[in-house]
Amino acid sequence: MSTHERTAAPREEAAAPRQATLRSALRLFRSEVGLIFRRPRTVAMLAVVAVVPVLCGVAIRIFGGDGEALLTQVAGNGLALGFVAFSFMVPLILPLVVAVVAGDAVAGEAGLGTLRYLLTAPAGRTPLLGVKFAGMAVFALVTCLVILVAALVTGLVLFPVGPVTLLSGTTVPLVEGLLRIGLIALYVTLGMIALGTLALAVSVFTDTSIGAVVTTVVLVLVSQILTVIPQLDAVSPYLLTSWFQRFDGALREPLATGDMGQGVLAFAAYIAIFGSVAWARFTSRDVTA
Repeated sequence: MSTHERTAAPREEAAAPRQATLRSALRLFRSEVGLIFRRPRTVAMLAVVAVVPVLCGVAIRIFGGDGEALLTQVAGNGLALGFVAFSFMVPLILPLVVAVVAGDAVAGEAGLGTLRYLLTAPAGRTPLLGVKFAGMAVFALVTCLVILVAALVTGLVLFPVGPVTLLSGTTVPLVEGLLRIGLIALYVTLGMIALGTLALAVSVFTDTSIGAVVTTVVLVLVSQILTVIPQLDAVSPYLLTSWFQRFDGALREPLATGDMGQGVLAFAAYIAIFGSVAWARFTSRDVTA
């Protein structure tokens, strides 16, 4: 055997376990995403988030804007319905939907007793937790896209569509308006992934998925209450919900990159912190009981 063959053999042997781990993680990811979207409750939740923009559009079409500037704007341009839909759903409906999936990610498996069997796969604990995070992130993205598409289709059917008048009073072309609505969807998606990471961290500390979901929703509600108390303004920047509504910066001219950028950094910080908490707990957790 040549020197090259002798040195190449150990490298190939070392790469084989890594390839097996990667293949196992990819299989787990496909299985996780399929499991999430095959569940009847997931289908029901996606149906609900799709219906809300439709109901908003129908209500505005029938009853008008009732003097509200934003609702009146929808009546004049259907693209504004996307902004209205996210404004209605971000405070509670979207966090609840994402919390249901993220809170069940680990706690549900532990409660059913299937978690120990998942850990027998070659992927290991860290990749398995990464798969759970990725599945939650895909669900958050799909949910926001469902809202966006439902709002755009409803707005197109029920209202005239044309150049978009921003919150700052500036009018931008139709294509730019669509891009700004898309930016809103991406911003909200990142916020929901941050919330999902928090729910995932809660999930690894319990064997009851409903407990993880309720805990996450309570934290969201408490955080929202704290943000409206003037005496606690100093705490507000550290609360996740304080940044949810900053997507309105996409409808200002110039684009409010400062506020939205700070929101993105806050979301990234929550993902890093609670992702680390989830990893530290999950990799040391006794799941054999």
